[in-house]
Order: sequence, then structure tokens, then C-alpha cells
Amino acid sequence: MPILIIAEAGVNHNGDLKTATEMINVAAKSGADYVKFQTFNAANLVTPESKIAEYQKSIASVDDSQLTLLKKLELSKSDHLTLIEKCQISGINFLSTAFDTESVDLLVELGQDLFKIPSGEITNLPYLRHIGSLKKEVILSTGTSTLKEIEEALEQLVKSGTKLEKITVLHCTSAYPAPMAEVNLSAMQSIAKEFGVKIGYSDHTLGIEVAIAAAALGASVIEKHFTLDRNMDGPDHKASLEPDELFEMIKNIRNIEIALGNGIKAPTAGELENIKIIRKSIVAKVTINKGDRFTSENLTSKRPLGGLSPMKWDAVIGQIATRDYKPNEMIQID
Repeated sequence: MPILIIAEAGVNHNGDLKTATEMINVAAKSGADYVKFQTFNAANLVTPESKIAEYQKSIASVDDSQLTLLKKLELSKSDHLTLIEKCQISGINFLSTAFDTESVDLLVELGQDLFKIPSGEITNLPYLRHIGSLKKEVILSTGTSTLKEIEEALEQLVKSGTKLEKITVLHCTSAYPAPMAEVNLSAMQSIAKEFGVKIGYSDHTLGIEVAIAAAALGASVIEKHFTLDRNMDGPDHKASLEPDELFEMIKNIRNIEIALGNGIKAPTAGELENIKIIRKSIVAKVTINKGDRFTSENLTSKRPLGGLSPMKWDAVIGQIATRDYKPNEMIQID
């Protein structure tokens, strides 16, 4: 199956529908499979006392309240309908992450059939049960979590009705941006080994190389934040790709996908053209007269292939030449 690439618009639209539609265009042109937004009611998501994260404190015109920040980034039902229609026109799939059960229900009403669980909800039992009861395809992000917490979340999703084979677990480092020393990309494979699930990677690093590495390591889903401009105000722009970088990342992932191949070790069409050039044949090292015995002193191996393979060396040594050979002539035996 091709790697599913999610271009994470998130809240980088800054609450502006025009910006959001421009982001859909960028994601579609980049070759992403999905463009993903975030669906929430700020009042249902945070208390008035919730403070913004450290990485968000440099944002202009924002006090230290999460509620104030998130309220400006909400998308209405009407906004969702507009974005879904735009995705259909642009030829890309719409996806949104719901951060509360009411938002989950809105996305169900709008026809969404794939549900992304954000890292922050991995310990939210009622939320997990609600998602699990839908029996839909699920992508579970695991930032900040332990293997035990992943196990418990999977258990609740399955108990609620979602089959394990319908769940993809994304390794994730919930730091913005995530330092290379904290990526621990090998943990993605540990998750696969521990739970027997499809795996993927939600990337918060700067640059594109870690997402490409995840593709090479077996990710079936890759998610990456993008923005129209990293200099825009907003909580996630600084750790997001700009459009040309998103395009480059996806191009590289698709190349890795092709390069991974089918796993069968056999000569390729291109190799078959070169095999005669790079392999060798057994040839006369010196002049050999009819009746001489072939020895390691009068034989050698040289390109091209066309005569006897050097793998036949032991079968040739000791036999009698049935004709004369000049140096570099290919040896023949009955």
C-alpha cells in the first residue's frame, strides 16, 4: 500500500477561511493524500486558567491564555462545509482532528470516515471510547506517551468496537520543534513489534529528512505541519514546512517508496543490461596449446561475461585443452 501522506494545516489558517482554502491548494499541488485541519470548541477543550505552551509565548498579540488563543482559531460548521467542498474541487481528501466528543460528532455528521486521535487525547478514556464506538479507521498519535499508555489506549479502542487492524499508531515527539536528539525514530518500529499494528510518524522536527527516514523505516502514514509562510503569527508556523519544502518532502517520500520495491532480490531490467559488462569469464592468462592441462597458472578471470563463469573454476582446473588458446580468449570445455 502507498504511504498515506497527511499535510497538516492544523490551525495555521489563523482562523481565516481564505488562508485555509489557499492551504488546501498548496497541499493538493504538493501531492499529499489528505489536508488536515483541527476541529474544536475552545470552551470544551480548555479551562480559562489553561496557559499557552512555552513555544507559543513569542506569538504577537496573544496573552497567556489558551482559551483566548484557541477561540480565534475555531472553525464553524459552515467553515467545514466550505473546506470540504474546496477539497473536492482540488482533488484532495479532507480530514480534521476532533479534540472533544462534540467535535467528533460534527465530523461524523459531515461524513468523515477516518479519525485522527491527537497525542493529548491518548489518556482521555471517554474520548477514546467514543472514537472506538464509531468502528472507523483510526490514526492514533502517541506524543508524550509510554508503551503502557499506548497499550491502554488500543485496548479501549478495541473494546469499544474498532478492530486492531483498522488502527495505525503514529510515533510522535510532542515538542515544537522537536530536537533531533529527542526524535527516537526507532521507537516507531518498537511500537510495531510490541502491538502488531500499522505504524507511522507525525513529524514535528525542522526540515524534511526525518519524515523521509520514517518512510524508509516502514511508516505507512506520515503527517507533517505546513504553512503558507513561517513568519505568520500563530502557534504552529515556526515548526511547519513552507510550500516548496512540503512539495520536496513528498517528492522524496514517493521516491523512497519506489526505491523500497517489492523485497524480492533478483536482477532488475537495468542490471540485466549491465550483467555481461561487469561480470567475468574464465580466460587464458597465457598462450595455451592443445593438449595442455588447465591450471591456476595459465587461467584467469576477466570481463566480459560470455564464456564460462568463474564459479565453474574448479570444474575447469585439471581438464585438457581441446584446442589452442591465445591470451584473453574465453575457455570452453565439453
